[in-house]
Amino acid sequence: MKRSEINAIIRDAENFFAEMRFALPPFASWTADDWRTKGEECAEIADNSLGWDITDFGSGDFSRVGLLLITIRNGSLDNPLYPKPYAEKIMIVGENQVTPTHFHWSKQEDIINRGGGELAVRLYNSDENEALSDTDVVVSLDGVKTTLKAGSLIYLKPGESITMTRGLYHSFWGREGCGKVLVGEVSKTNDDNTDNRFLESTGRFPAIDEDEPPYRLLCNEYRKYMKK
Repeated sequence: MKRSEINAIIRDAENFFAEMRFALPPFASWTADDWRTKGEECAEIADNSLGWDITDFGSGDFSRVGLLLITIRNGSLDNPLYPKPYAEKIMIVGENQVTPTHFHWSKQEDIINRGGGELAVRLYNSDENEALSDTDVVVSLDGVKTTLKAGSLIYLKPGESITMTRGLYHSFWGREGCGKVLVGEVSKTNDDNTDNRFLESTGRFPAIDEDEPPYRLLCNEYRKYMKK
């Protein structure tokens, strides 16, 4: 992805967060120059990948296959300095902007429509070979046990949520004609480097063409700028 594209996506996202009256933590507004003044007092932010995360999953077309998310809080699965057993993210999902089919081996999460349009979610169980299963899917929708056919599509309206158990394949996108969706995630500790099982091979963190300076740093870039 081009840095100019990432910068434009972040600026647009900041406007949407403001429109939705969702306030971000202070580190979300730090510039590259701000990060040059930061040291080990900010290690928790850097080590646990808090902040801006933009991916096109290797598609080359962010508006079609992509996701913008901010990890607000997180612990670590293997670093005792960060024992938080939970994580929280806020995401923006565009109309027909797909997050590809995947599950998590360790993490269990609630996906919540925090406002805006409707979130379309497709569900499958995984089988013993980590392929799609044709068995019925049993999920909790805001505390209501619900049984669905494999591959069923549900629509979450603002305020509604779904619990994703370990091994449950899911993909999601903004429902056409409903506008962008503000999506929350509350989960166990998150590790995007080791705990994502995509049905088809994808990229996770994009290579960046530095055609202009960064407006905000992405969550995997802080250590390049922080004081040693």
